[in-house]
Parts: sequence; C-alpha cells; structure tokens
Amino acid sequence: MGEKRVARVTDIIAASPVSFDDAIKVGFERATRTLRGITGLKIIEQRIAVDDNQIAEYRVRMEVIFVLEN
Repeated sequence: MGEKRVARVTDIIAASPVSFDDAIKVGFERATRTLRGITGLKIIEQRIAVDDNQIAEYRVRMEVIFVLEN
C-alpha cells in the first residue's frame, strides 16, 4: 500500500513585464525558495496591467501545491 500524504495549497501572485509564461516562472522560482515538496501549480487567473495604452505587466494568480512533511 502507498504512503499516506497530505498536501497544502497556497495562492501566490507573480508579475513580469515580459509575458504570462515569464510571470509563471518568476512565481515558481520564488515559491521554490520557501516551499519544499512542490508537486504542481494551477493557474487561477491571468491579468494584464495597462499604463498609457501600453501593456505594463503580465500578472498571474496561481495555486502552489506541496506535500507536507511528516
């Protein structure tokens, strides 16, 4: 029988002036500095900040799923 595990989900928001993909990478890299045992990400929302009729920033809200240590 497999090992019992419990996971936790934390919401984070990350931003990049480059792209949504880059914002995801920024958020993931930051999450790995604090959280251990990350098993997945779920992108909840994507938004764009506009300044002076130009795209200023790509923003993503994501769930970071990680396994709690025993």
